[in-house]
Amino acid sequence: MSKIINLKALEVLDSRGNPTVQVTAALESGAQGSARVPSGASTGMNEAVELRDKNKKRFAGKGVQKAVGHVNKEILEAVRGFDADDQQALDDELKALDGTANKGRLGANAILGVSLAVARAMANEKRVSLYRHLHEDTTYTLPVPMVNVLNGGEHADNNVDIQEFMLVPLGFKKFSEALRAVTETFHALKAILTKKGYSTAVGDEGGFAPQLKSNKEPMQLLVRAIERAGYKPGKHMYIAIDAASSEFYEKDTYVFSQSDGARKSSNDMRKMWASWAKSYPLISVEDAFSEEDHAGWQKATPKLGGKMQLVGDDLFVTNPSIFKQGIAEGLANSILIKLNQIGTLTETLECIEIAKTNEYTYIISHRSGETADTTIADLAVATGSGQIKTGSTSRGERTAKYNRLLEIDAELGDQAVYAGREAFKRWL
Repeated sequence: MSKIINLKALEVLDSRGNPTVQVTAALESGAQGSARVPSGASTGMNEAVELRDKNKKRFAGKGVQKAVGHVNKEILEAVRGFDADDQQALDDELKALDGTANKGRLGANAILGVSLAVARAMANEKRVSLYRHLHEDTTYTLPVPMVNVLNGGEHADNNVDIQEFMLVPLGFKKFSEALRAVTETFHALKAILTKKGYSTAVGDEGGFAPQLKSNKEPMQLLVRAIERAGYKPGKHMYIAIDAASSEFYEKDTYVFSQSDGARKSSNDMRKMWASWAKSYPLISVEDAFSEEDHAGWQKATPKLGGKMQLVGDDLFVTNPSIFKQGIAEGLANSILIKLNQIGTLTETLECIEIAKTNEYTYIISHRSGETADTTIADLAVATGSGQIKTGSTSRGERTAKYNRLLEIDAELGDQAVYAGREAFKRWL
């Protein structure tokens, strides 16, 4: 039994310069592990609560000293002496201690920090990588990187309503080759933007965020970039979108207020996605409809679901009970997995098991406010997700995850299999 003897939390900064929680867990053996908690901008209404101080004199109210204090006192007192190798018991205790449905009393940021720090400490005690601690196997799957190269919506200050346009490198045999290809395409895109006189400043997740002519222009630019980099759209490289449509859903209507002012019904949105998939190598759309528009999801899933991956993010918020209800209603065919949406490692793993059981694909994801913490890279490998979203191949907090995957790839050698086209086989 590896007992928890100490927890130490600290207020640190995320990639947007906002405070977040760092937790270090110490075990009786002397092993330690640390974790930093990410923060989202485009958030679902049912996400676990990220506790903020709301003291306008500090960080404009965004401080996390209360969450830090909860870790250093109440949580430590409750879990000191717990077996660090019993993640389920630890996470159950954390949920019971909080006593709310949304982890709003202690804060999901405090609870998740402890959950992940203890897992890392246990991996360090075993002297194994985190992915091996989470799942011991003989072979592991390296995920397809869904690389955000053009930003809009809540992630950028421009005239594009759609939040993310991503490159998806499927036609490669190794993770390192896929990452190289997508990085070359990212630089090809920069050259194209520069030649057109567009800005090449980047948004929160490292993708470019220029003023563009329409919501469709990014699709055209990505196809050109793929070709300029020497690859074939629809063979080597595909396109994915995170629409984040809850952000522009108003009274049963989708309002493209940042671009042309168009107003679309659910049926209009479905037809738009179908049209784009015919014209471009579009293989995945996340939050294609609002989290409130269940009727839109229900109508579109059987019509679009055979053509593309339909990912629920705000719709499911990595919550097992909400996800089960969505499956029963026939919503989407994929789920985005974000640790801080639910607040513990074991609840996250439960969501993944539900996805596997119901033949939904699942994508391990970062948040727009990130740190150099690389937990999600190990989680993607441990769970065999086959897909990961962690931003562009620029900005250190994004490349930290890619570099970690490169390390894992090298560590595994012949034990590593790149997911590639297999991850999207039902749509190819």
